[in-house]
Amino acid sequence: MCLSVYLSLLLLVSCHQQQQVTSDPHVLRNQSANTTAATMFHNNNNDECDSVMKLNATDRCAFVKNTPDCSMEDGFINYLYEAFCLLPPNLTPLTITLCIIWLLFLFVILGLTASKFFCPNLSAISTCLHLTHNVAGVTFLALGNGAPDIFSAIAAFSHPHTAGLAVGALFGAGIFVTTVVAGSVALVKPFAVASRPFLRDVSFYMVAVFWTFLMLYRGTTTLSETFGYLALYVVYVVTVIISAYIYNRQKHSVNSDVRNIAQIPEFHSSDSSDDDVPCLNSGAIQQEYESEYRPLLPYSESTSQILLSSLNPVDNRKWRRKSWSWRVLKVVKTPVEVLLLLCIPVVDPDKEDKNWRRPLNCFHLISSPLVCVFAFQSGKYGDHMIQEQFPLWLLTLLLGFFLSAIVFCTTTNDRPPKYHPLFALLGFIVSAVLISAAASEVVSLLHMLGVVLSLSNTVLGLTLLAWGNSIGDCFSDITIARQGYPRMAISACFGGIIFNMLFGVGLGCLVQMLTTKSDVQFEEAGLLTWILAGALGLSLVLSFIFVPLSRFHLGRAYGIFLIIFYCIFLLIALLTEFGTIH
Repeated sequence: MCLSVYLSLLLLVSCHQQQQVTSDPHVLRNQSANTTAATMFHNNNNDECDSVMKLNATDRCAFVKNTPDCSMEDGFINYLYEAFCLLPPNLTPLTITLCIIWLLFLFVILGLTASKFFCPNLSAISTCLHLTHNVAGVTFLALGNGAPDIFSAIAAFSHPHTAGLAVGALFGAGIFVTTVVAGSVALVKPFAVASRPFLRDVSFYMVAVFWTFLMLYRGTTTLSETFGYLALYVVYVVTVIISAYIYNRQKHSVNSDVRNIAQIPEFHSSDSSDDDVPCLNSGAIQQEYESEYRPLLPYSESTSQILLSSLNPVDNRKWRRKSWSWRVLKVVKTPVEVLLLLCIPVVDPDKEDKNWRRPLNCFHLISSPLVCVFAFQSGKYGDHMIQEQFPLWLLTLLLGFFLSAIVFCTTTNDRPPKYHPLFALLGFIVSAVLISAAASEVVSLLHMLGVVLSLSNTVLGLTLLAWGNSIGDCFSDITIARQGYPRMAISACFGGIIFNMLFGVGLGCLVQMLTTKSDVQFEEAGLLTWILAGALGLSLVLSFIFVPLSRFHLGRAYGIFLIIFYCIFLLIALLTEFGTIH
């Protein structure tokens, strides 16, 4: 509801501004001056595309065509050209509405790819590598949960004018998660937070925020500083592992000293580690669920039946139990899920057959490489010719057919091959490429909306991009809290955003340095950026002070305080964007 009201206000402001431009007699008398100014803009290669809204409506298409900054080479679609050249100016509200619908659809693609394909394959890879829960949680699991944020930040940093989107999204998501999500968890399930993990995560996050603030204040960062920025997360991972090891040693020594005592209530205090929280064993639940409906007599499906059942994303038993809202959302997502199932393999170590689907997995050897060729760097290699004679996609198709025929002839339907874990690596690569492509489209689309609505990239990042990337974490953390695991939810709130900020900014700067062969130069930070950084730092400092004073108990009063804090911050940010606060 808040998102729809916010977009409606922006749409009304944009239409009102456009009507003023076309009806003001002073503006009409200066049309020739605007045309002359447009010609001057075309002769300057350093023009910014944001200047297009200062021109007359009839001159905007020519400006977009002739200004290099409006090329938007990072996405499949040049949204600025679509907005100013294909559709007439009087249909601007329709253009914005269609773009917002397409933006929501892109967020659905990001969420489905990350949750249904990227995360399960990462989990399978960590299982095959025999990683501990601590290492997997702060590396592979954090990468899976933060994939949309990280790829969106990398895509935004690839262009200097959209770097504000990355800063706004990472800082905005940080404020949203540490206030709204954490406050909602406290409202749903008041609890005593684990003291040492909480202080550890907040401390590392404050260091990361302060470091980012220094980079924005100086307006530049070097290669050595970027590597140091990434190394901070390595230090965080090592700290998590060491603290878990020390805690387990202490727990083992206490249990050995009081082995004859049935229960030790002192150990469930606020000093316990986040590893003390029981995990949801989805594998055991899945096996129990499947065994309940397992047929009594032996039954083997044909190859065509396996293929059709593998492409059906709807569970009939789950469909009957769910609400109508879940069913409507499932109908919307089903076509996307079917397309993704055709392109991305998924390996599930918890299943008895490891999710081996022989006909579909063989088809993946054809479709997955083709998807990588056409989606990598927004289709840059889709029309690439090898020695100007042979198309790359055709070579990929022939190799895929060859590998698929070999696998189909050397395997059976009921038993996965020994190299089946390699399909998890293939699924990880393909899903990463698709997430990167969708993130690039999101960044390009938001940049166009910022130009049309005369909004800065920072405010678009802290609102639309931050909400879109964080809404999934919000619902999942609240669900985990309702199931009785609030410590796990609050740990995910702080642990995940540390990874997103350090890797989002660090990898984004590193990619830009490798592309431009020079240090990263940030645009001059405005008042909104400092409000954003100050609000995030203030929320962390307040949590660092008030939570220990309340003996690490997060109650409903503190949850209401966090949500009110975010509403006040959002109001101040919007007033600053619209010029009310100078």
